Amino acid sequence: MRINKFLADKGIASRRHADEMISAGRVTVNGEVAVLGAFISEEDEVAVDGNIVSKEEKKEEFYIMNKPKGVLCTASDDRGRKTVMDLLPEGAGRVFPVGRLDYETEGLLILTNDGDTAFRLTHPTSEIPKTYMARIEGTLTEKDLNPIRSGVELDGVLTKKCKAHIVETNKAYTKVHITITEGRNRQVRRMFEAIGRNVEFLKRISIGQLKLKGLDRGATRPLTEMEILYLKGL
Repeated sequence: MRINKFLADKGIASRRHADEMISAGRVTVNGEVAVLGAFISEEDEVAVDGNIVSKEEKKEEFYIMNKPKGVLCTASDDRGRKTVMDLLPEGAGRVFPVGRLDYETEGLLILTNDGDTAFRLTHPTSEIPKTYMARIEGTLTEKDLNPIRSGVELDGVLTKKCKAHIVETNKAYTKVHITITEGRNRQVRRMFEAIGRNVEFLKRISIGQLKLKGLDRGATRPLTEMEILYLKGL
């Protein structure tokens, strides 16, 4: 088994974050600093930051959080800023965020210790729809959204076609619901920047059919069995 999958299966971090930890030299195998892409066996002793990772089977945990802005999607922050881990309920196990919302973006976030499900949900080939409510500075028309729907160039590559429609507009701002199937860094904000528009506020309101369903800002709850089965089927 690759070491990043082992760490994800044990609920230490997502595969991507595990790779970052390995690159930073925080992971050892049998006392030696691990390398990216390394394979391990059942006999190997893996440690993170000097702490040995247990080989015992873990209980699957899934949570849905309404992340506030001003909170980081990471396990810890060397500058002491609040992270999503600070918002988990007492007794929650070692889970990690599935994908990321940037510091200023709020809304639906899934946290789990199930590495396989997290990997599948975030893999580019999955193309799972994620819907955001974006409040754009000034007035927009449906015609103004056509470039967004068709695809705009980010880092030399066009974004995939997406759905976008106006839900409210006035002289001060326009609210838009936009559904994308990619997960590029700050994608929604950058898509509107590409057409000369500023996103004042951004909130993810759904992933597939999973919605916040009235969850208060900053609140977290375990997913139901039906919701977990749904996510695993995506």
